[in-house]
Amino acid sequence: MTTFLTSSQVVTYSPALTLVPTYECFNRCQYCNFRVDPLVDRWMSLQQAEERLQVAKSQSIIEILILSGEVHPQSPRRAAWLQRIYDIGELALGMGFLPHTNVGPLSPSEMAFLKRVNVSMGLMLEQITPALLQGVHRHAPSKSPELRLQQLEQAGQLKIPFTTGLLLGIGESRSDRIATLKAIATCHQRWGHIQEVILQPHQPGTYQLQTLPAFTADDLGNFVSTARQYLPTDITLQIPPNLVTNPSDLLAAIANGARDLGGIGPIDEVNPDYHHPKLLGLKNQLQNAGLTMRPRLPVYPRYDRWLAPSPRQVVDQWRLSLQDMTSIPQLPLSRPETANLGSGNQV
Repeated sequence: MTTFLTSSQVVTYSPALTLVPTYECFNRCQYCNFRVDPLVDRWMSLQQAEERLQVAKSQSIIEILILSGEVHPQSPRRAAWLQRIYDIGELALGMGFLPHTNVGPLSPSEMAFLKRVNVSMGLMLEQITPALLQGVHRHAPSKSPELRLQQLEQAGQLKIPFTTGLLLGIGESRSDRIATLKAIATCHQRWGHIQEVILQPHQPGTYQLQTLPAFTADDLGNFVSTARQYLPTDITLQIPPNLVTNPSDLLAAIANGARDLGGIGPIDEVNPDYHHPKLLGLKNQLQNAGLTMRPRLPVYPRYDRWLAPSPRQVVDQWRLSLQDMTSIPQLPLSRPETANLGSGNQV
């Protein structure tokens, strides 16, 4: 007898590997644990990328997250940087993986170029308050709220399935967070292109320039409820499980409306101090709470028709071979009916 799970019982994740073309970045965000100075880092070669991808073939990886530091838009090396990102995406696609690229703000032509070898793309909006340009973003010109909002608009215009998100606890207020949610909602209502919104709590790391406190679990649980209130129902809320250190806090976030755990793989390049939990342990933890953890593709089925020919062909192959991945939970979702989840706090 077949058992059908309701959407409120399913939590999705993407089996992923991150490839970093370069860690160099002209921004100096005060909380960053990822960047190195320009001209210090050697870029990843295609041979190095291929070696990593060959190993990934035996690791049940589906998504290749291409995550890069930013080369300045006016740099003479910008074109070579963009081409390297494209080539890594093309290589991954040719080996049967599904690339998702997040490399900072891009021009419309750059974004259209990368669409040819990606199934989806992303950029964290973080927070739209300009006050952070005098705070943690004072040395980060590409963190201009207008510039990042423009990226969301461009992605919609180009019909690129998109992931964005908020970085929580970097000096913003509660009203700032709500304003950021409203901005995402407005853009999505115009274009219908945002698959997921990541709610990423700041956790202090070894290499950041400015000491900031961790975003508390109680605040995260409350804000998940707030985000579910303000965002359209067809946007999935994502919580990175490695940044929620207490299992009960993760379950509370799920109880309040989160339904995705993002890319889970060997290492979190952005937060290297916080390792991804072991997949089996995480599955067991959720199963004990009455939930099923299910892998997904980095593009939701409703967006397949938007894809360029090469990415669409590989996605179609994945859909045929892994048909149980095609059902992505759509919101609104009822709260899981299990006492183990905890009640969470409503806002």
